[in-house]
Amino acid sequence: MTTTYQLQLSVRDYECDMQGVVNNAVYQNYLEHARHEFLKLHGLDFAALTRAGINLVVVRAELDYKGSLTSGDNFTVNTWLEQQSRLKFVFKQQINRDADGKLMLDALITGTGVNAQGKPFLPEQLLPLMRALTHQS
Repeated sequence: MTTTYQLQLSVRDYECDMQGVVNNAVYQNYLEHARHEFLKLHGLDFAALTRAGINLVVVRAELDYKGSLTSGDNFTVNTWLEQQSRLKFVFKQQINRDADGKLMLDALITGTGVNAQGKPFLPEQLLPLMRALTHQS
């Protein structure tokens, strides 16, 4: 599988809990930001899709914490996109600490589109992107 997007970030002090490590919930923010940037890189603006009545929603989030980031750590969020079924897509994401390359988090984020009637569907705007990425793998 080919990495399709890498986003480099740094841990900010206020993201850490009393133990001095990044709070577990903050990782979800890192992952979501990377997914939105990934879509923008490929010409899909999350906010514009929403205004057009295409709501991309997370239906399942699987996060495996492998290590803890601390204040000041630089890290990279790697993001891949694949079609999972006729209604679902999946973002595979990993967070690696830049200093040593250590895998800190492994995530599988499953999503779908929801139309104005509340029905799930696979947005046609994602199809060319998933096809292109499938041919790269």
